[in-house]
This record gives sequence, structure tokens and C-alpha cells, in this order.
Amino acid sequence: MSITAERKAELIKTNATKAGDTGSPEVQVAILSERINNLTEHFRSHGKDNHSRRGLLKLVATRRALLDYVRKKDEARYRSLLEKHNIRR
Repeated sequence: MSITAERKAELIKTNATKAGDTGSPEVQVAILSERINNLTEHFRSHGKDNHSRRGLLKLVATRRALLDYVRKKDEARYRSLLEKHNIRR
């Protein structure tokens, strides 16, 4: 359910806005999207895992807040994030 260090480093590298960038909203949304996708896949075979479902809902809420922040700052960045990570609004 968690992502490996290699996968996380790859996500940071592909979504960073500058060298050494690990905290920008783009990177955070990418990491959260990866975790959300992993948990969604987990629920296909473990439908009654309500404790993990609560964690999934918290991740989705955090990602939503980050996306709202990006939308408020720059609409074009927001649209590109939605397209890049296949997030429906």
C-alpha cells in the first residue's frame, strides 16, 4: 500500500519544478495520487478493509486541498495536474 523509495524518487524527479524540489504542490499531488491508486487497487480484493478506507479518504481530502490551493494560485498549473494524473473533478 505504501510506495517504494525508488518509485517515490522517480515521482519527485518527474514532477519537480526545480532541482531538489520535494515540497511543491505538484510533487505532493503526484505522491498522493500514487498512494491513492495503490489503495484503490488494494480495495478490489479487500473490500471490507474499513481501516484502510479511512486512510484513503484522508489522502483524497489532502490531495483535494492541495489542488484547491494550486487552482487558487494558477489555473493552468491546476489543469495540467488534473490531466497528468487523470484526476476527475
